[in-house]
Amino acid sequence: MTFPNDQERRQYFLEKLREKLKDPEFRKIEGFPIGSDEDILSLSDPPYYTACPNPFLDDFIRCCGTPYDPSVPYSRNPFAVDVSEGKTDPLYKAHSYHTKVPHLAIVPSILHYTEPGDVILDGFCGSGMTGVAAQWCGAAPAEYRFRLETEWAKQGLDKPKWGARRVVLNDLAPAATFIAANYNLPFDVQAFAKAGKKLLAEVEQELAWMYETLHTDGKTKGRIEYTVWSEVFTCPDCSDEVVFLDEALNKETKRVRGSFPCPHCSAKLTKDNLERVFESRADPITGGTWKHVKFRPSLISYNDNGERYEKMPDDADLELLDRIAQMPLPSEIPSNRFPLEQMYHGSRIEPKGFTHIHHFFLPRAAQSLAALWRKAKAHPDVRIRHMLLFFVEQAIWGMAVLNRYLPTAFSQTNRQLTGVYYVASQISEVSPQYNLDGKMKRLGKVFQNRPSAASDAIVTTGTAASLSLPDASIDYIFTDPPFGENIYYADLNFLIESWHRVFTDAVPEAIVDKFKKKGLPEYQHLMQRCFAEYCRVLKPGRWMTVVFHNSRNAVWNAIQEAMLAAGFVVADVRTMDKQQGSYRQVTSTAVKQDLVISAYKPNGGLEERFKLTAGTEEGVWDFIRTHLKQLPVFVSKDGQAEVIAERQSYLLFDRMVAFHVQRGVTVPLSAAELYQGLAQRFPERDGMYFLPEQAAEYDKKRLTVKEMLQLEIWVKDESSAIQWLKQQLTKKPQTFQELHPQFLKEIGGWHKYEKPLELSDLLAQNFLRYDGKNDVPTQIHSYLSTNFRELRNLPKDDPILCAKAKDRWYVPDPNKAGDLEKLRERALLREFDEYRESKQRRLKVFRLEAVRAGFKKAWQERDYPTIVTVAGKIPETVLQEDPKLLMWYDQAITRKGDD
Repeated sequence: MTFPNDQERRQYFLEKLREKLKDPEFRKIEGFPIGSDEDILSLSDPPYYTACPNPFLDDFIRCCGTPYDPSVPYSRNPFAVDVSEGKTDPLYKAHSYHTKVPHLAIVPSILHYTEPGDVILDGFCGSGMTGVAAQWCGAAPAEYRFRLETEWAKQGLDKPKWGARRVVLNDLAPAATFIAANYNLPFDVQAFAKAGKKLLAEVEQELAWMYETLHTDGKTKGRIEYTVWSEVFTCPDCSDEVVFLDEALNKETKRVRGSFPCPHCSAKLTKDNLERVFESRADPITGGTWKHVKFRPSLISYNDNGERYEKMPDDADLELLDRIAQMPLPSEIPSNRFPLEQMYHGSRIEPKGFTHIHHFFLPRAAQSLAALWRKAKAHPDVRIRHMLLFFVEQAIWGMAVLNRYLPTAFSQTNRQLTGVYYVASQISEVSPQYNLDGKMKRLGKVFQNRPSAASDAIVTTGTAASLSLPDASIDYIFTDPPFGENIYYADLNFLIESWHRVFTDAVPEAIVDKFKKKGLPEYQHLMQRCFAEYCRVLKPGRWMTVVFHNSRNAVWNAIQEAMLAAGFVVADVRTMDKQQGSYRQVTSTAVKQDLVISAYKPNGGLEERFKLTAGTEEGVWDFIRTHLKQLPVFVSKDGQAEVIAERQSYLLFDRMVAFHVQRGVTVPLSAAELYQGLAQRFPERDGMYFLPEQAAEYDKKRLTVKEMLQLEIWVKDESSAIQWLKQQLTKKPQTFQELHPQFLKEIGGWHKYEKPLELSDLLAQNFLRYDGKNDVPTQIHSYLSTNFRELRNLPKDDPILCAKAKDRWYVPDPNKAGDLEKLRERALLREFDEYRESKQRRLKVFRLEAVRAGFKKAWQERDYPTIVTVAGKIPETVLQEDPKLLMWYDQAITRKGDD
């Protein structure tokens, strides 16, 4: 379908959307934004952007996508290359949002996993950086392309295929999708720049008198850049009022003093012993009494003939402010009440008297913002109008009372605390020119050289758990989902959405928020539904990259469990260093940096075969072969090769178990049996397992580096202690006396609930000791003959060699390791039986490995009540923070309900 121009196209689809909005069933779609038909239509630019679930998604896929064809070969390993792009790029900074992944950090992943023209999905798109990255793949300058191709060549990667990709962007928040649409849909940049300059000039002409102040020479008038308002307190000794900033600010250092004398009685004052003052006046909207904390103007910063000056407000300034305060509040200023009872941040703003949107704006700021908004809304061209609103809305937070005064900062623009509604004791009320003039100039330059095509992106507003996309229609997913309780998006978007009059439906928002009665289980369930939808629309065998930010292990485990339960298989987890922007492997559940998770949807062949072989050894090895094929073969950096954690036996076992459990299938092999089978079926290199053809590639690339970079392991429980010991003994078989001092240094972070274990017990249950009799084991012989010249070329039964090897502990070969594993499992199950029979309501100290082994056995035997019962005896935090226990427990709850 073609149209003579954008106006006719827009008019046609607006009518289609208008008809759709009249359908009651359409508005019943989960996550549908809250707003009138006219406000939703005003915010939309169909078919490419709708401020509601986009009814044209299916058409977009049909026109721009490629149907899934299993006969077309597709193979990628997880993207495991360092990304060093930060957050200073001008395009990234064109509009802020609560969380953003730089588009230049996304581009390499898109190039790796996709071809030009492929369709990418981001269901939690935020400000739309995934879309910007997808289009950047076709618009990147030659300098960037050369740099990336050079870096990839060093890593042994093929040259990327440049060219724009198509993208589907979705978010629950209208505030987010509006930003994303304006970032990704084309517009006339020159017309926007011209309109923006005109808008600022008209507001300046109309309201210049509000920002005039008499220069200290008493003759000329300066132009106010910002006025600092200080909270007023009372002295606890004399009860007189104290304007905080007047007394606390050191005029020379520009720093607030920790203590200062009362100007009335000289008593020593601090922020802690001052008493807050409230004042009451008529609410300009409701007419009722509005009681709020008292602020007074304390400082004016102004410009006169290009020079910046500061002064205390004089009588003329105060009279001007009083005159403005008498003006009626413009109709453009939203007056709706914050949903304080359902907001985490309600307790921060309500006690200070800020309960409605209009309370956030001082009278002069309200007049200025209203004028900016009114003129932007009046522009006749829809696309330019939206870009003007995209521009103006960036001043809303910065012109509210949320804008803190930071005397030592270079600028007073946008100094609000991020991620929270916080009204400080010092407010910087900035002029519109001060806030927006530089932004307008930068936006014109930023968008000037960024070509985009209307058909490359489509934006929809709703929940990621219900996308109107066909099955198996998406080629790649890059997503940055909400992470627990770090950021309350619906709450924080309420301010901006009040101006647009279209609000987030917070019911399906995937967060942890006690005020909305959403705990970790609810968060996990909501995320599982979103990942299940991702799995439905993603083509089989294709990849998903998940960026995750949280410091809580429990939230990380909830995300992992949600992904696995939805049908994905995790192939690689790395940390993203925020300062360096680099990816590093993760081998523990400690989460202190951003995580980058690579997961794939098993191809149809594996799933179909698994239905026939489920619960058999054949099914296990089919999964292992398929999984190994998806893992990176070789990763190096700075002349060092990395151990790929996912290729180690214990993680292969974990992935295999999870694959079976999530599909309700009995796990046919124990850890010992899998380890033996791995050694028999697959080549092993540096403690990792490969397919034969991968081993040949690894051997070739291994020669190009000098050494292996060992994984960092934090010893905090029995499992990590065993991995640490295995790492030490693989490098160097050692005696107990050699190991013990090292072990004591490592166990400082041992979990308080984890039963302490002696090093001697850990060694006896998991490793072997050479007693000096018979031949020296190969593992010890190899180490000694390599590191001691005098022991080279000696037979394994040589007395000198035997004496040197005696009492050294070593990692057994897989067959003997299997025997040890069986003995250890019996001991663990005996201990689990004690926990099950215990009359204690809560187990304060226990052996986590015993609980894991017991849960696994109970699940195999379909003894779900035992899992639920023992889970009730261990601390909830332990259950939530251990991915294995959480998996068994969740499955037991589900199966128990089914039974």
